[in-house]
Amino acid sequence: MPVKQSKRYRSAVSGADLAKEYPLKEAVEILTKFPKAKFDETIELSFRLGVDPAQGDQMVRGTTPLPNGSGKKVRVLVFTDDPAKALAAGADTAGLADVMLKINEGWLDFDVAIATTDAMKQVRTLARVLGPKGLMPNPKSGTVTDDVAAGIKAVKAGRVEFKVDKTANIGVGVGKRSFTADQISENVSAVLEAIGKAKPASFKGHYIKSVTLSSSMSPGIKLAATEYNKF
Repeated sequence: MPVKQSKRYRSAVSGADLAKEYPLKEAVEILTKFPKAKFDETIELSFRLGVDPAQGDQMVRGTTPLPNGSGKKVRVLVFTDDPAKALAAGADTAGLADVMLKINEGWLDFDVAIATTDAMKQVRTLARVLGPKGLMPNPKSGTVTDDVAAGIKAVKAGRVEFKVDKTANIGVGVGKRSFTADQISENVSAVLEAIGKAKPASFKGHYIKSVTLSSSMSPGIKLAATEYNKF
């Protein structure tokens, strides 16, 4: 049975050749002309990589600041013995044993968790709860730090985290539909470079196979390989 497509989707498809690959600037221009939803859609880059995530030395993960921010309000939790200091620095929630108890009872009303080095000794026990949801603090993503104020500032300003999944794909939010075309392009370029530089040193082969640009309610637009094949 064929999938029923919305009027908005059909209108978007009619405005572009989705089988074609486009340079970044042109892809963004096409995206900005698609019909808008009634909310400020998130714009996402979807990567298909050539790595084998099952191999420990081929894991791809990291963080990168977005030049124009993410456009998203980020709720930050800080695991620390000095919650007053973290709250004064901009954390939405802070604490240690009390917060851990809430999480074990099912509370997860935060987007990013930061932990001090000392707090991580206890926070590790939450790995089974936070890990599968991508909320576990990790030194490689900059979320285990003793400079809590700097960590909060970086996350609130629009730093995004990326991590390859089991099927060798990565999805990264790069802004909102309300952004200008230049702002979207600058954020996309930052993420392309960050994931390019995250190529595992041991990997030999075709690293980035494809990249697609889309918004929450739009079809995907394929980026030309010239935008990322240098990696």
